[in-house]
Amino acid sequence: MSEMILPKIGLGTWVLKPYEARYSTIQAIKLGYRFVDTAQAYRNEVGVGEGLKEVFETGIAKREEVIVATKIYPLNVRPKAAVRSTYKSLKRLQLDYVDIMYIHYPAFVLGYSHKKTLGALGELVDEGKIRHIGVSNFTPNQIIDALDVIDKPIYANQIEHHPYLKQQSVLKFHKDKNIIQVSYSPLGRAKVLKDPVINEIAEKNKVSAAQVCLAWVINKGAYPIPKATSLDHLKDNFAALDLQLSDEDIKKIDAIDKHERYVHPPVVSPKEWKKKK
Repeated sequence: MSEMILPKIGLGTWVLKPYEARYSTIQAIKLGYRFVDTAQAYRNEVGVGEGLKEVFETGIAKREEVIVATKIYPLNVRPKAAVRSTYKSLKRLQLDYVDIMYIHYPAFVLGYSHKKTLGALGELVDEGKIRHIGVSNFTPNQIIDALDVIDKPIYANQIEHHPYLKQQSVLKFHKDKNIIQVSYSPLGRAKVLKDPVINEIAEKNKVSAAQVCLAWVINKGAYPIPKATSLDHLKDNFAALDLQLSDEDIKKIDAIDKHERYVHPPVVSPKEWKKKK
């Protein structure tokens, strides 16, 4: 398995329509993004693929310079369906391989199996169709169970993470297990952007509230993937890389007394989530 260094910020494409995903992919890579995230469930892999094709063909970036991640749809988690859907994703993305293939949810009720499903992805790693196996929305206990029965490492776990859902214990677990934490909804579905503490810090640093949230996530050692459909938002999000929050700023954000989970779909979400909003 090849080494891979993940950029500190990526482009998320959740809820983007195919034409929006195409535009955002092209513009993001032009700006310097080198990490693009999509999923079978988003129904925009075709748009992302068209954007990638354009940037590769025009020389804006080389294929090996851009990390592309997608996810197995919960209804495709049975081993054979996972393999078939991976090939379909590759076709839609117009790629020979993806850098990270995630299991979108630990959907045991729909046929997911740590050993069989992740084992099938492991075979795709051996075939060169997937560089790294990832999981998404998995709890630490589920990852421990998975690592006990598979012979390939888990590269990343993609979870909801923002100042209202701080994930301290999960972050520590990932670091201990050498698993990268990719943070989706790093702006808390825009609700965190209205927080007075976030805005006070943004004013002091003369930056946007979004940049404060993203810089906080990065400070925690996680990798945010904010979505954006406008050039201004793409630029603003990317500029978070230049923001160094002070220890005092970090402590103020850490002290925000809120716990809100905004993503918790029925059926496929881990049962543990029900204990905490």
